Amino acid sequence: MRDEVSDAHQVSDVHRVTDADTARALGSGEVPVLGTPRLIAWLEAATVRAAAPFTGPGETTVGTAVRVRHLRATPVGGRVEVMARPPARTGARRLTFAVRAVDAQGLPVAEGEIDRAVVDRRRFLEGDL
Repeated sequence: MRDEVSDAHQVSDVHRVTDADTARALGSGEVPVLGTPRLIAWLEAATVRAAAPFTGPGETTVGTAVRVRHLRATPVGGRVEVMARPPARTGARRLTFAVRAVDAQGLPVAEGEIDRAVVDRRRFLEGDL
């Protein structure tokens, strides 16, 4: 595991909300707006990419906790940018990423933290947690 990563490793992704991303389609609500499960999946995917500099050969990361507030509805067709900022320094195998999402106007859609743990890929897949 690597110990230090700069803010230059912040990751961002842009998504366009489709019918398949809505609370109605995901079963998390009855309205045709971005569903919280999809938003969290997008945020978590950004943390996977942001965690890459913290891993060494044979290592990967796995999600361990999500603390996210979904602040604003985004309609179908709306643009959402998700961002994950890695910790500045770590000596542990647990990483906490600051995450946020904004809409096309730059208004907050979500904010929070997602934790990931650095694991040996082979040992993890063999069940040696």
